[in-house]
Formats: sequence, structure tokens, C-alpha cells
Amino acid sequence: MMQYLVILLDDTSVSYCHCDNPYSVRRLISLDDLRAGILYAMKQNLMIQFVYPDYPLPQKYLDMIDTIDHHDIVPYPMKGDVVVGGSMDDSVCVMRMRKHELFTSGDTISGILLKVRRLNIVITDVETFTDEDMKRHGELLDQWAAVIKEEYLKDRMPQLNLLTDRMMLTRPNHCNAGVENITLAPNGKYYLCPAFYYSNPDGSIDPQNIPNQQLLRLDHGPICRHCDAYHCRRCVWLNRKTTLEVNTPSHEQCAVAHIEREAARKLLASIRDVGDFMPEVEIKLINYNDPFEVRKEW
Repeated sequence: MMQYLVILLDDTSVSYCHCDNPYSVRRLISLDDLRAGILYAMKQNLMIQFVYPDYPLPQKYLDMIDTIDHHDIVPYPMKGDVVVGGSMDDSVCVMRMRKHELFTSGDTISGILLKVRRLNIVITDVETFTDEDMKRHGELLDQWAAVIKEEYLKDRMPQLNLLTDRMMLTRPNHCNAGVENITLAPNGKYYLCPAFYYSNPDGSIDPQNIPNQQLLRLDHGPICRHCDAYHCRRCVWLNRKTTLEVNTPSHEQCAVAHIEREAARKLLASIRDVGDFMPEVEIKLINYNDPFEVRKEW
């Protein structure tokens, strides 16, 4: 069931997920298309997430945006519900990083966790991870887990999507593009998500009649429906890019998610050693990082 409408206010709106935004020339969505998108969201009872460019919008756009409840996704250092590309005290932040940036930012991210309410790290080249990269990723997760545990003991609970999300989930919490959310682009057309617009602007969809929509659902994911790495975003754009199937993730995406799952399992166990925390959540010890390794056991 659809719950959200993402509206890209400009071609240069900040990217907050796996796909880079290739556009550098400003093109603001027309007021007519913005009005139509808001009306569509009202009729379908959808929450709107507006995604902003790095320049101030005309006042008439701001006035129209304020006619409906919404969340703002903005580039740093603008102020919004979600800030992309930088950290602000007690904020929800998104940091998009390639793996070489991630592996050299361990101490920086540790410091950010001491300030923000929530940090989402998006690894934009996860499909290039090697076995050595995955080992390094696990070491970084252990470093950040130690920081988070110390904060929890101080009754402060910072969230890091790669670690704490799985500690709080009892069911999958994927991106669900095309199932729970769709995107309105600056050209006035609809797409499964911003990445599909950035990578193929000719691939627009009818939001009321999405072709083969069942393939986007978890129950049609031959691997994912058996998996309990509930925090994995199960990015359908990245799936299609790496495996040519929207419902089949790559080895790298699965393995990285399971390394994060194991780090979350260890962090949850260590926190429970000193107090009662999320008793309804259970993360079992498993002996694989890629579900393909045990597919015969399903």
C-alpha cells in the first residue's frame, strides 16, 4: 500500500540514496506540476517528502509546499527534517560515501554519533566490495558499536542505520520503492524512485498502474523473503543494476547487510548484558553472509 510521495523540487535536488544525481543544470518543477503532485498525495492519503536543491526556492513555491503536511530532505547546511551531506546537532543526517571515504572516516563518524539523533550512511558503491572491504567494514562497525554502547549507558540513544536499525526490527523494513512510495520528478512524471529518474528519465510510470508491481514486493523476492537482515534497504534500482532483476540483490549487497546484521547482534547482546533492552527482538547467530550459501536448506 502506498504511503509516501517523494517530490524532487529541482533537477539538482540533493541525492540521498545509492544513485548519484547526474544533473547540474537547475530545472525547478513547474507550479502546476507541484500543485498536481500535492493534490494527488491528498487524494491518495500520502505523506509527502520534498527533496530540495542547494538554493532558496521562490516564495510562491514555499507557500504551496506549506499547504500540506510534509517532510523536508535538504542538503547541508540547510535545515530540514533530514540533512544530507553533513551533520548538525541533534539532527537526522544522511551521509553518502564511496567505500574509500567510508574506510577513512571511522573516527569522524564516531564523533558525529556523539552529536546527532540519527545517522544514515549510504554506501554508494557497495557493489564493488571485495572480501577485504567487507572485513574492514566489519571492523568499523565494531568501532562504532563501542561508541553507541557508551552512549546508551548514558541514557542517550543515537541511531546508526547500519547497526541500530536491525536491533529494533521484528520485520523487514526495506525501501519498498514502487510499493510504499513513488517519486514525482521535476519533469512532472512519476518514477519508482529518484534513482530511476536519474538513470533513465524516459522510464516514467503510471502511479496507478505500475507494470509487474508484484515483482517489487517482498513476497516475490526469492531470496529476500527468507532473510532476516531486516534493516537491508533491498534497493530495487541497485538490484536491477547488478543482477538485472528488481527482486534479486547482488552478492555484495547481501554480504554487507549480513556483516551489519552480525555487528548488530553483538551490540544488542553486549547492551543486554548491562540491562533490559528490546526484549522482543532476537537476532540469531548464523554461519553465513550470503543466503545463496544455504539456499538448499530453504
